[in-house]
Amino acid sequence: MGISQTVLVACAPFGPRLPADAVASAIARGLQDGGLPEPDVCPLSGPGAAAGTRTGEGDVRELLDALDFDARMRAARAVVIGARRLEERALAGSVTFEIATRARQGGIPAYAVAGEDALEPFDARILDLQLVLQADSRRALAAAGRRLASIV
Repeated sequence: MGISQTVLVACAPFGPRLPADAVASAIARGLQDGGLPEPDVCPLSGPGAAAGTRTGEGDVRELLDALDFDARMRAARAVVIGARRLEERALAGSVTFEIATRARQGGIPAYAVAGEDALEPFDARILDLQLVLQADSRRALAAAGRRLASIV
């Protein structure tokens, strides 16, 4: 069996002007513009979806289970996590932390695109994020997707 060409793009909202589906679509467009096949777009909405918001572990797990996240992740060559803000103090219990952990445990490389990246390099290393790109508009999100396409 060959390596999957699909990239799973899992994104939370970046605020009211950039809901989860718009963030995921912009990154996916960039990946396709960069020469990759159509990604598996997985907007994260519902309880536990706000990447920088701590919620109960059950909420995050329920959200990911409802999206059949684990099967989709295992079918992908890489995971791109879209999060409004990445910071160490907000990661525990967040969907970003849970996705990064599942990707690491599954041997799937994980990348992040954040509206604001406040992670220290050590924190990104703990999450095993291969690269964190900062982007806060549709245009910047698509550019981040193009850059990731050249790396993934």
